[in-house]
Amino acid sequence: MRAADIMTTNVFIIDSLATVAEAITLMQDKKVRSLIVQPGEDNAYGIVTETDIIYKVAAKDVDPESVMVYQIMTKPCIVVNPDLELKNVARLFAETGICRAPVIQERLLGIISVT
Repeated sequence: MRAADIMTTNVFIIDSLATVAEAITLMQDKKVRSLIVQPGEDNAYGIVTETDIIYKVAAKDVDPESVMVYQIMTKPCIVVNPDLELKNVARLFAETGICRAPVIQERLLGIISVT
């Protein structure tokens, strides 16, 4: 099996200039734990996760209306090729400690996670 065989194709994207409050609302509305951040001039995708929000905003008692997504996101993020074998995806996740990654081949195709 390959990453493309199990990835989720319904991916939600947010702009890096959106507030964390907007990201939280979108994540709650769509019932997801992460959002892909649109690439900027460098064409690199980013990712913002609920863990980023918990540790970088909520735990520090910072107002999510005053923080922008680009301030807490991971960019560039680790990406997965859709043809990557699942055992290699598992190895990548284990070695890097990540739980999810966008699946990209010239464009965003989906997202793959440990779940």
